[in-house]
Amino acid sequence: MKPVAIIGAGITGLTAAFYLKRRGVPVAVYEAGARAGGVIQSIRKDGFLAEAGPNTILETSPKIAQLIRDAGLESRKLATEPKAEARYVVRYRRPIAMPSSQLGIFTSELLSANAKFALLREPFVPRRRDGREESIAEFVVRRLNREFLDQMIDALVAGIYAGDPHKLSVQHAFPRLAELEARYGSLIKGQIFGARERKRRGEISKDRAPKFSFDEGLQVLPDTLAAQLGDSLNLNTPVKKLTQTGDGWRVATSIGEAEHSALIYCGAAHKLAELQTTLIRPSATLSHPMGEERGEGISLNLTAFSEIRYPPVASVVLGFRRDDVAHSCQGYGMLIPKIEGFKILGTIFSSALFPNRAPAGRVLLTSYVGGERYPELASLPPEKLAGLVCDDLRVLLGVKGQPVFQHCALYPKAIPQYNLGYGKFKDRMNEIETKARGLFFAGHYRDGVSLGDSIVSGWNIAERVGQILSAA
Repeated sequence: MKPVAIIGAGITGLTAAFYLKRRGVPVAVYEAGARAGGVIQSIRKDGFLAEAGPNTILETSPKIAQLIRDAGLESRKLATEPKAEARYVVRYRRPIAMPSSQLGIFTSELLSANAKFALLREPFVPRRRDGREESIAEFVVRRLNREFLDQMIDALVAGIYAGDPHKLSVQHAFPRLAELEARYGSLIKGQIFGARERKRRGEISKDRAPKFSFDEGLQVLPDTLAAQLGDSLNLNTPVKKLTQTGDGWRVATSIGEAEHSALIYCGAAHKLAELQTTLIRPSATLSHPMGEERGEGISLNLTAFSEIRYPPVASVVLGFRRDDVAHSCQGYGMLIPKIEGFKILGTIFSSALFPNRAPAGRVLLTSYVGGERYPELASLPPEKLAGLVCDDLRVLLGVKGQPVFQHCALYPKAIPQYNLGYGKFKDRMNEIETKARGLFFAGHYRDGVSLGDSIVSGWNIAERVGQILSAA
């Protein structure tokens, strides 16, 4: 059997390759960069362990736990410290702990009396029935009120997508919310009754899912998967051209060409537009914009995927002396709504999450800058980024003095934005998969932007492709 080609060695591509190999299907993974893992990158330096990208994985599906077992990493897996359960949202220019229970919101100072009343009346707000796509901002204001959007949801959106709630589609960016309203007529009713169904499926909502990492950071996972792939992983090998053949696909890279039984694209969506892709001419030719006749085949038009928005985000990891930080930093971190007037989107209390993230007497904080809120700030030089973050942390956490550790990482195109109209991109992927036999799409631009979503996406596409090849 010819190997399945997988483009992209981020966590989706690595997971797909790992499980295809376990099914006995040969693979060839093509990665343009010098390392596997994508945005996952752990840096050990001066006694600190910094995560340049994500800090944790949410265990929302049993498939995630199964991957850790199958990869032989259970003994290296670390659950977050119990003290890290507290989460903060900034209001009145200071971090306020989020309630630990749903009823606790009614005694919290995070919301005014009007916002609390909006929560009480939410079950009686009629569901939308006209089928029009809504932004998350429209949805929240309609079901709750403006304060809820400005003080809570804006901060949440910044933490997940680094996005703009006025642009993000509730149906695509937060599909569970749209489903709760459609099925139960209420978010609160849906939370109560939907929990039973999630339990039956073995799934956990993201707000309650356990979080974990590994003894030497998240990079342990992609490094382990990459090692098990061996020579099947090709680094520094950008793909130049894809050509459908009579029984599969031909992949042209910087080092040559190879024949494959199928092709899974797990890279960034905006990179699709740069791929020269040719289909064999079927008996009924594909119509524009699906493809255009060119030579002996049809050139597959992928330019629309360049329209998917990826805002820039900078990760700024700073270490301080414990005595130089007034706040206890005992918790997961803090989210910051735009209305509060700070430049950072949020901060993770990294040294509180897991042991050995900082030397004794030190605190490690990971802050994020840029996104749709302030895209121009993400590309500032490292020293200016660190200074900007320190200015905000002095107000928010009582930080004084200079950091004793610093690491900045820029992601020029960080997170795909599931904005209004995103359905056209998903429809296009479905159309291509139907008409371009043997070509598949998986990853954060299709199945959710969290690491857990990407792992499940890789698992599912491996199962799907494996079954198709077995039946052929």
